[in-house]
Amino acid sequence: MIDQGLNIIAILKGREKYTFIYTDDQAAAAINTLGRFASTPDLSFTWYDAAILAQRIRAGMAASKGDEFLPNNRLK
Repeated sequence: MIDQGLNIIAILKGREKYTFIYTDDQAAAAINTLGRFASTPDLSFTWYDAAILAQRIRAGMAASKGDEFLPNNRLK
């Protein structure tokens, strides 16, 4: 069994705090969960929040693979 660390991302929304804990293998499921939360009208969690956190998850995935994450990187 390979020992995987946990990844944690969080966002504060006034008095509310949304915290997501996942392993590298669960990154896609974590991004799907962000979408589910954003589409739930009873939550203050927005699509913007989901987009920002999904970007952080993807950046973490790229970093763990040794890829550089440069959002403004242009093809030459």
